[in-house]
Amino acid sequence: MRSDVLIVGAAAAGLTVAETLRRKGFAGSIRMVGDEPHPPYDRPPLSKQVLAGEWEPARAALRSSDIIDALDMRLDLGVKATALNEIDHTVAFDDGTVSEYGSLVIATGLRPRQLPDWEGIHGVQSLHSLSDSLRLREQLTGARDVVIVGAGVLGCEMAATARKFGAKVTIVDPLPSPMLRVVGEALGARIRALHESHGVDFRLETMVRDIIADGGRVAGVDVGDEVIPADTVVVSIGSSPATGWLESSGLELADGVVCDAHCRAAEDVYAAGDVARWYDKHRDAHVRFENRTNASEQGMLVARNILGEELEYTPIAYFWTDQYDVKIQVYGTVPDGATVETIDDEPERNRFLVRALSDGRVTGVVGWNNPRGVRMARQEIVDSELARQESRETRVR
Repeated sequence: MRSDVLIVGAAAAGLTVAETLRRKGFAGSIRMVGDEPHPPYDRPPLSKQVLAGEWEPARAALRSSDIIDALDMRLDLGVKATALNEIDHTVAFDDGTVSEYGSLVIATGLRPRQLPDWEGIHGVQSLHSLSDSLRLREQLTGARDVVIVGAGVLGCEMAATARKFGAKVTIVDPLPSPMLRVVGEALGARIRALHESHGVDFRLETMVRDIIADGGRVAGVDVGDEVIPADTVVVSIGSSPATGWLESSGLELADGVVCDAHCRAAEDVYAAGDVARWYDKHRDAHVRFENRTNASEQGMLVARNILGEELEYTPIAYFWTDQYDVKIQVYGTVPDGATVETIDDEPERNRFLVRALSDGRVTGVVGWNNPRGVRMARQEIVDSELARQESRETRVR
């Protein structure tokens, strides 16, 4: 079996590649392979609307079956890639088939980090897939004590959702504030206050020593000086790029599939989405983004490069999160040690806007219930980056 374009990964990035190819007039054969049984769906609602029971699974679908059918591609679900032979231009799958490709797109995303000693304890799980979300929804129904291990974006979103079920929620994390790596300490304190105002307890700068089980079911979380009662524990300690099937491929793997500025990993091989680690000339470094916006933007660029456009990928990072009645939007980054300045503050409307400055330039803007303000302030990052590039070019000359 041969496909002109073979896409391994049936989520936002992979689907965007297929859609962009067709929109640009590509008439060749496309095959998309996904390891889950579900048609392509959106992941952000998994920790919010789907988990809360406000959406049924079908509403999280990225496209209707009619729209997917109109792409005229072969879609194989519940099939895992097991090996890539870059020389022969082939990919092997766990159903015993081998597919030849003209161009390959690796869009396999992430796998949540697990702690092996906790596997098999009923009531302990992570959240990555639609199936995970539905299983956790069942556990939260009637739960009394929920412990979330990890105070990142996903952990905070799940805490807000768990409170809707009426459970007592405790977040445990070794860092000093929630979402520290993406918004910094000052804004992390605001997020902590938001959660505490809704009844969430925090155990920060605290390590989990062990999970206490009783008869095979979780009973508590040992944090050293106490055992926090728990009938549900959600592990949210980050994810790793899903590259295990590529270990013998000859591709460079280092926290993802290493690519050039065109998101090309090798001849006729591209990567898009959470799994891609590409060279960003603005940062003069290889970077990897884990967010929904990047999946779509990178998928579009990869499709265009397959068609011969040779575009470089230089995005401004962007993500959003909804927690309780607050929408937090972040353009750019808030590096360690960055100075955070308030641009706009309207406490009576629970709204503000800040910028992050590092080495005299604007690296990020964060909006709190301020979509219009953060979109306008985004230009400050663009202007600052252009000024830095011009200064660098002047020095080189």
